[in-house]
Amino acid sequence: MKNRNLFTIYLFDFNELSKEKRLTQVKLLSLKSIFKTFPIIEPKFFQDLAYNLQNYAHYSSFKSIKRIIGPDNEDYKIYDWSFIWAIDLEGRMFQFLFQKMVNPNSNKGILVGLAPPELGKLFSRYGAKAIMKTLSLLNQPNKIKFLIIFYPKGKSIVEEAKITSLNKQSVIKLKFVEYLKALPNVKGQWFPAFEARCPICNSVMTEIKDYKIGFGKLICPTCGYKKMK
Repeated sequence: MKNRNLFTIYLFDFNELSKEKRLTQVKLLSLKSIFKTFPIIEPKFFQDLAYNLQNYAHYSSFKSIKRIIGPDNEDYKIYDWSFIWAIDLEGRMFQFLFQKMVNPNSNKGILVGLAPPELGKLFSRYGAKAIMKTLSLLNQPNKIKFLIIFYPKGKSIVEEAKITSLNKQSVIKLKFVEYLKALPNVKGQWFPAFEARCPICNSVMTEIKDYKIGFGKLICPTCGYKKMK
């Protein structure tokens, strides 16, 4: 069922010690339900975030994203997405979904989804000022309890399923080709044997060579009877 206001993310359990690979589902409100377009975030935010990841223990990252579904049930390739999950010292939770801009020379990102709903109400009321203030808060280590940024882990589960399906089809084709190669190469084996015999003496007739027009011509080597094929 479509929900035109929500993005859905599937994350692998980011506990490295967990042997069971479970998927966690997170739903986020599309920013298009608040603004007419998705807000573009300048590189400075991501640069400060990268610095904090390197220098503060309570900032961490995991490769965990395995699927992203858009508001129209469209599946996205996951390689250019990231997801932030943070809680500040006042106990407020922040969840943001970003997509890198298409231009490979740009370090800008697009803010496409958020949670919880109360944050959406704040953005709806105060617009760009609320976005700037909130993102600024995320990069203040003395005000954040923890911040985790999730990155893609390999290909999406949908892409992996397609590749597996294609590989299975390739194996089937390969096996069929090998089966054909294994068949004995006997000339005419799939056709019934047929030998033309002379209606007079019942001898096996032979073809007269160098007969170039129309159909071939047969002759009986015993009595000399001739016949068109």
